[in-house]
Amino acid sequence: MYFDDYDPGDFYDELFVAKGHPRPDALPLIERINTLGEGELFQRQEAAQNALKRLGATFNVYGDTQGSERIFPFDIIPRIVSAQEWAFLQLGLKQRIYALNLLIADLYDGQKIIKDGILPEELIGSAKNFLPPCFGLKPPRGIWTHVTGTDLVRDRDGRWYVLEDNMRCPSGVSYVLENRRVMKSTFPQVFSRVDVQPVDEYPGHLLETLLNLAPDHVPSPTVVVLTPGLYNSAYFEHSFLAQQMGVELVEGRDLVVVDNYVQMRTTKGLQRVDVIYRRMDDDFIDPLAFRPDSMLGVPGLMDVYRAGRVAIANALGTGVADDKVVYSYVPQIIRYYLGEEQILGNVPTYLCWNDQDQQYVLENLDQLVVKAANESGGYGMLVGVSSTKEQREDFAARIRATPRNYIAQPTLCLSRVPTIVDGEFLGCHVDLRPYILYGKEIYISPGGLTRVALRRGSLVVNSSQGGGSKDTWVIESK
Repeated sequence: MYFDDYDPGDFYDELFVAKGHPRPDALPLIERINTLGEGELFQRQEAAQNALKRLGATFNVYGDTQGSERIFPFDIIPRIVSAQEWAFLQLGLKQRIYALNLLIADLYDGQKIIKDGILPEELIGSAKNFLPPCFGLKPPRGIWTHVTGTDLVRDRDGRWYVLEDNMRCPSGVSYVLENRRVMKSTFPQVFSRVDVQPVDEYPGHLLETLLNLAPDHVPSPTVVVLTPGLYNSAYFEHSFLAQQMGVELVEGRDLVVVDNYVQMRTTKGLQRVDVIYRRMDDDFIDPLAFRPDSMLGVPGLMDVYRAGRVAIANALGTGVADDKVVYSYVPQIIRYYLGEEQILGNVPTYLCWNDQDQQYVLENLDQLVVKAANESGGYGMLVGVSSTKEQREDFAARIRATPRNYIAQPTLCLSRVPTIVDGEFLGCHVDLRPYILYGKEIYISPGGLTRVALRRGSLVVNSSQGGGSKDTWVIESK
């Protein structure tokens, strides 16, 4: 029996209640794995990883001396979420997206939430991703946040929390789709025994979301995926999604502004572009409006966008809602715009620009997780419990120098899932990134990307920091 020696310990385990006792929803999976011959599960793990390699499911790591392109590590033992829990998560995610979309719209037109004293004016004025050129923008249908990846975690008590919001160019959904394809070929018998909600409808829903942004008078809108290019960390995903939607993958050099429209260079001449699914940060998208040294964007794109002659997803300026200091105000934001209490709670957060909070953080760096307000990918972060004295001194200096740029949170006991590491089963920490599409209505792909910390004892799940992924099964209880 493969899991006879697996002990979940005092963490919340996603598959086991206690040693030798699977959760009811996980029982069919555990029973199926235990029918495999000795070593067969490990052979299937290797086959699954090789299948992903053949599919080209890679990512790039900037500044890596071992080579930039890597296969995204995959673990064959899935994470299971019950349909009942998933329904609760959907309610909380929809509430959050509605409120944050209203926040972004308000910040670029009126700023009532600041005038009413809910958010400090200096908070938004000092936000790195608040873009004054976006004042007065009117995105189609009033939607700013078309694609969102919201990171969720579960603590020792089994309760879900929102760890952070990703509203600029959230990545990872391609691995969700490819992981599921590989799992179906690896464990077909399990899929026939349990009702796992499908994820392969995502590309169709994404295309529908993008088409919804086109003007009503355009009968056959042209949609493109705009990538920074081959060396971007998520280039595999850009090309994968373009292929799955049946649209063109373009770089900035493939587009040009002519006659006040964005046009795509083709072998048959110029073709008008109506919707751009951009996978590059705002700063690089138009050198005339933002960074003049950008070689990636399209000169003049901002003027066309402002005039309503092209739609962009996500809308420019949405990054202000990614700010980890703004994150701490989400309960008040939801209450202000929706008149509701937050369904999915935030992780308790200390704001280093607050003198009292800063003092507490500096005195407890060895127990806290410190994050830069606008970094992602696990960069600009200190995990106090595994840090060195030199690292803590470095972060203390950073906090004192730019307190607005840092927050701190308690070290959560993230939930774990059995994971194959060096030929044995370890309980490895996981988070969950569901993908939310905001079109005519909100669609949330069932499950999302479960990221797993593959280094022993690590709490950092990011691929750039040694993490991997698992398939996420949302299943109906029998």
